[in-house]
Amino acid sequence: MKMSKICLTAAAVSAALVSASAMASDGVDFHGYMRAGAGISGDNGGMISQAKNGIGRLGNENDAYGEIGLGKEVYNQDGKSFYLDSMLAGGSTSDKLWSGQNPQIVQFNAQAKGLIESDADAVIWAGKRYYQRHDIHITDFYYWNTSGAGGGVENLTAGPGKLSLAWIRDDVDVKTVGSEKVIDQDKKSPTYGQIIDKDTQKTTSVNNNIIDVRYAGLGLWENGSLELGVNAFLPNEAKSQDLDTKSSYMFTAELTQGDLFGGFNKTVLQYGTNGSAEQMTTYGAGMGVKAVTNADKGYRLINWGVAAPSEKIEIGHQLMYANTSFKENQDDHSVYSIVVRPMYKWNDTMRTIVEAGYTAEKNADLRSNPIVTDGDAVLGSDLGDKALSKFTVAQAWSAGSSFWARPEIRVFASYITDHENDNAFGDSKSEYNVGIQAEAWW
Repeated sequence: MKMSKICLTAAAVSAALVSASAMASDGVDFHGYMRAGAGISGDNGGMISQAKNGIGRLGNENDAYGEIGLGKEVYNQDGKSFYLDSMLAGGSTSDKLWSGQNPQIVQFNAQAKGLIESDADAVIWAGKRYYQRHDIHITDFYYWNTSGAGGGVENLTAGPGKLSLAWIRDDVDVKTVGSEKVIDQDKKSPTYGQIIDKDTQKTTSVNNNIIDVRYAGLGLWENGSLELGVNAFLPNEAKSQDLDTKSSYMFTAELTQGDLFGGFNKTVLQYGTNGSAEQMTTYGAGMGVKAVTNADKGYRLINWGVAAPSEKIEIGHQLMYANTSFKENQDDHSVYSIVVRPMYKWNDTMRTIVEAGYTAEKNADLRSNPIVTDGDAVLGSDLGDKALSKFTVAQAWSAGSSFWARPEIRVFASYITDHENDNAFGDSKSEYNVGIQAEAWW
């Protein structure tokens, strides 16, 4: 009887899948991203990678990384559709074939459209996903990214724009210290053989929740639009935890100007409190926001975009200034960055690319994660100044002439200088990379 029930259940599931497939669109969506290559440096053997968010990624990546996604519309009837999306991602070092991390499931979600009859474009979703990420490609800088597991509704028509609401889970680790009674095993200790108090340290995970509210598509003038967002990061301690966690908030305004010098331009203003304040100067995006921190408030101003002043030339750029202040015993942390990537197109598939970048920090935070003892954060005061620059020249071949055309194969030479540390690269303040890399998205 038990086996019969299992067979009947399997048959019912199979029939349902066949029925749904018959009503869905044909084919499977295959999408993803990859980068991989190899190189050498002058004094450090293999390639080095330094502060690519601040000085640019071209000729400054020494890893292999890939994302492979499969998606399919499994139901489409009477204006209602259900889409399943999935993605595996993993990375490795570039020094040998078998190395690095096992692939991780970074996306697995269901998206339903047409369920709200009065708003055909609204999407209800649940699962794990990359959620409306905003990034600057030339520096691999994700400045607004609350991806994770959760659910919500997006693209709801609300006046002249679109409203998106989401709840996303993003647990964080907090280091704690305590003490326990142990027998002293140190024969040189005056308390050898006695019961003593020994300091212990452990890492505990705190449930952290993100409430994400965005309003996009607010037209201002011709080719100009505004997106506004509020993120609340809400720790939810267990009854057994006493960690003095704090909620934090991040506010974002992004102005986009299209059709500007043959391209586009974006200006972004962000303001954060507590854990998200600290992320303003650490190139954070809204993931992994600390639940215990000494940060008070922070902000950053970003301008980036791509311009095409002529048919043969395109230029990408990033400008950023950020500042974080702290509640006590720590000076403000400030960061600024400038990166420019011009390219000259010899023909539809060959281009020469130059990338120059400079970043500097005052009172850079050199600490590890804060440790909590008796409910208070122990943060230390290991601060310093930083300044780095990079200059890269690359010859590249791509599948088209656009700035965004990929796949792209490039050979490059980079020169990196640390302006604050004369021994940053062994016995030198400067280092070079020479190598080859492929990059693609599809």
